[in-house]
Amino acid sequence: MFTGIIEEVGAVSRRTGAELKVLAEVVLDGMRIGDSIAVDGACLTVTAFREDSFDAQVSPETFERTTLAKLRPGDAVNLERPLAVGDRLGGHFVLGHVDAVGQVHSIQPQGDFSLWRFRAPDEVSKYLVPKGSVAIDGISLTVVEPAGDTFGVAVIPETLGRTKLGAKCPGDPVNLEADMMGKHIYHYLQGGARRGITKDFLAEHGFL
Repeated sequence: MFTGIIEEVGAVSRRTGAELKVLAEVVLDGMRIGDSIAVDGACLTVTAFREDSFDAQVSPETFERTTLAKLRPGDAVNLERPLAVGDRLGGHFVLGHVDAVGQVHSIQPQGDFSLWRFRAPDEVSKYLVPKGSVAIDGISLTVVEPAGDTFGVAVIPETLGRTKLGAKCPGDPVNLEADMMGKHIYHYLQGGARRGITKDFLAEHGFL
């Protein structure tokens, strides 16, 4: 499990078949074979590491559901080690299970901030709520004005400077993971009618 707070931007050194080699520094501290590592928001398993890089294997399912299949040597990647018990939770609970690939829709400067809008397929958009959380290429961000198949996020300069997001342009693909709590609540409500549970019932008992 991760938090969506990117620790560093690494670079792809090699991609051979299912194996990905990534140049890094910060995330190598304390690394062990078998550890989880989030690469652009996708949870991978470390299979080897050295003093300047690590290797991870990517399953066919992960290649199919993420942007990792498009990575080439020299490409930047957002990196985060898993949350340790007792760590501060600065973002939100991120599983590293990418739901779908979306794309940058538009970027609108607003003073020191910028409003980014993303296009999301139904696998993600149905879970998005105002002020809810979403992970974009592994970055924990807050949803603004979800509307149909698009949603916005307000991005601060610190986020642009510490992640690869600042290099993105409209049309570029991104990995999307909807908030874990939102997905559980959505599916619970979808099945609630069969169990006699209604939204009025949930509101009456303080769940909504």
